[in-house]
Amino acid sequence: MSVTVDLDRLADALGDFSYAYLVTVGDEYRVHTVAVDPVLTDGKLVVASVGNRTRGNVSAHPDVTLVWPPRTPGGYTLIIDGRAAVVDHGVRIAPASAVLHRKPGPDSPPTASSCGDDCVPLSG
Repeated sequence: MSVTVDLDRLADALGDFSYAYLVTVGDEYRVHTVAVDPVLTDGKLVVASVGNRTRGNVSAHPDVTLVWPPRTPGGYTLIIDGRAAVVDHGVRIAPASAVLHRKPGPDSPPTASSCGDDCVPLSG
């Protein structure tokens, strides 16, 4: 099932974060995670430069995840799943779904959605 990502909401949300982690998998499905600085360009997230392992993983297994950690404790984490393609020395990622997620404190009930935690889907 495909979920439409509201790119206007995504662009607004990206302003609250600095760097992200790009998560890929290799042929043995071992996770490879690197810190990156994606830029939203024409509806795609572009990472200008990545290493050989990341490019190889994307070529073989294009489904990836980007995770932006919260700037402050208790803040939201931005998580984007998408499909990546190798471009030059980097990758371009078409977002498939995006969510702002945080684990509420022990005395805080979920408020933004019914996902069991405090989640805000960024879809139309």
